[in-house]
Amino acid sequence: MTTSAITAAVRFESVAKSYGSVRAVDGLTLQLHPGETVALLGPNGAGKSTTLDLLLGLRSADTGTVEVFGKAPREAIAAGRIGAMLQSGGLMEDVTVRELVELGCALHPRRYPVDQVMTQAGLTQIAGRKVNKLSGGQEQRVRFALATAGDSDLIVLDEPTTGMDVTSRQAFWATMREQADEGRTVLFATHYLEEADAIADRVLVLHRGRLLADGTAAEIKAKAGARRISFELEGPVDETRLAGLPFLNSLEISGRTVRMRSHDADATVHALYGLGLYPRNLEVAGLGLEQAFVALTQAEEAKAA
Repeated sequence: MTTSAITAAVRFESVAKSYGSVRAVDGLTLQLHPGETVALLGPNGAGKSTTLDLLLGLRSADTGTVEVFGKAPREAIAAGRIGAMLQSGGLMEDVTVRELVELGCALHPRRYPVDQVMTQAGLTQIAGRKVNKLSGGQEQRVRFALATAGDSDLIVLDEPTTGMDVTSRQAFWATMREQADEGRTVLFATHYLEEADAIADRVLVLHRGRLLADGTAAEIKAKAGARRISFELEGPVDETRLAGLPFLNSLEISGRTVRMRSHDADATVHALYGLGLYPRNLEVAGLGLEQAFVALTQAEEAKAA
């Protein structure tokens, strides 16, 4: 490994990129550090794909600076410091899995042995199969093998576990954790927010090309502010009375079951009892990462409206 504890693995400084009148990335500033596992989240159109394209030198920024280990992205790629697993772009079809992985290893400046890469990606049993005969999950494992064909310092993954079954996903993330433990930086974009919650040391949330939130999964959940409250009531449920509870920011009633979110759960529950109501099976919990993500992006959309 050649990562430096001083040089940032990735640095974006006031980066902007537009497509005509659409501002895909808008003044983005962030740093990633060696050994971090970072999840990149955002709704469709948030700028995730463009951010990854800029990081990989597939596109150039209109303004600002993008660096990978202190170098321009294409220089870092030429030196073998970046491995990437992207959704876009097809695989060579009229070759076997092993032949394609052999090519990937041969092209990497700091290649690993082919058998090692095949084993790590779980491809040994389908080594002789033609690439155009693979399932979606098997194709993803081939892409993973190509991304880890050599000793790269930064691994970039775009929706890496799409099409994988549960067992394959677990094995994949165990391997990625090993990569990070060895000092590599792992950056992945995903729509599986439970993966980001379980895997990432750090979560970045993009919205309209800007960095909306940056922190651990726990910090992102806390930033959303609200907590979930659920309970059951005996007898008719008076929605009007419940809607008047303090600090409430959402209310859902299904039969006798009530679900709500509150910015001050203690005060809301206290007021609930003050109405003379006696909830059964009362539960108060923090938001999950997916719910926090939705709350943050909805709040930002409301500001922009």
